[in-house]
Amino acid sequence: MATTFGIEEEFIFLDPVTLRPADVAEQAFAQLASEPAWAQYTHREFLASQVEHASRVFTELDDAESALGAFRRRIADEATRLGTLVASTGTTPDAHAFPAVAHLERYERIVRDMAGLIADHQFSGLHVHVGVPDREAGVVALNTVRPWLPLLTAMSGNSPFFRGFDTGYESWRTIQLRRWPTAGSPPRFRDANDYDRRIQALLGMAGISDVHLIMWNVRLSEQLPTIEFRMADAQLTAEDTLLIAAVCRGLVEYAIDTAGGPPREADMPAELLSAAVMHAAHTGLRGLMYDPATRDLADARVVLERLLERIGPYLERSGDAPRVADLVARLLQAGTGAIRQRAAFRRGGTEGLERLFAATICNDPDRRAA
Repeated sequence: MATTFGIEEEFIFLDPVTLRPADVAEQAFAQLASEPAWAQYTHREFLASQVEHASRVFTELDDAESALGAFRRRIADEATRLGTLVASTGTTPDAHAFPAVAHLERYERIVRDMAGLIADHQFSGLHVHVGVPDREAGVVALNTVRPWLPLLTAMSGNSPFFRGFDTGYESWRTIQLRRWPTAGSPPRFRDANDYDRRIQALLGMAGISDVHLIMWNVRLSEQLPTIEFRMADAQLTAEDTLLIAAVCRGLVEYAIDTAGGPPREADMPAELLSAAVMHAAHTGLRGLMYDPATRDLADARVVLERLLERIGPYLERSGDAPRVADLVARLLQAGTGAIRQRAAFRRGGTEGLERLFAATICNDPDRRAA
């Protein structure tokens, strides 16, 4: 039976002229929540300018692509109705001094607990859930995927701009999130009991009021029988999202089938992993990257090829291999979202970014903001 997966995409509404967040998510959510097709899958998010599409469970990439595309088209139409632009980007090109937060008790408590940290917490992410047989298998997968988090971060960088300037990073969201007490990559765990014990020990400290504030780049879900990948920025296009989802699923299948893969790869010290993720957030797929197989720096494309070799049999088994090959070729040719954002800005400044966001949200090159 095919391994299941689900996708959570966060979208942010923007003023189409300034590209600052537009706080219309409450109105958008109210409308979509009233529609039977979307009520179950549309969620409020932390920012008052943000909504989330939490997909149904999939086994086929084609079904996921159809669902993602349909929601993106609907949210783009809703943004037009509200006189805004909706974008799928890890950071916004410009931002307010302090964000408006959704009027939900939990979010308001987080603002009180985290105080000034919230000022720069104006991000959107992509989360991919992959089904696991049980929590023990989930821990095996967690330990195995850790060394590949730098590559996954590099592939998904889509947050080059923030507060009106080019940060110089492919994923500025990754860098900013490092300030949170449990952001970044998780440690290795002995087993599920070790995982649960260490999670419980964190609760109550540094504003960690519940398990959902354990914000590691990858973690076990507390509500679903899944491992949740959280390292990715929100992706420009549905195709970008599909690639990340397919690779994550293949990596989990590889991890469980090989009982953790080569031990030498999985045994990556925390300080090395932290530095490698930051390096990847800076350079993306340009230049060198940490290679789990050699424990040294290598050309990023070589590291990507090595991962595809690992998960290739599982992509073949699921039928994803041809599509993933096409999506990887597209990524290497067109570049990450960050590269495409920079190219759009060079061509047309803020208006160039507006055109890019409008065109990529639902793969319609003729779409423009309201």
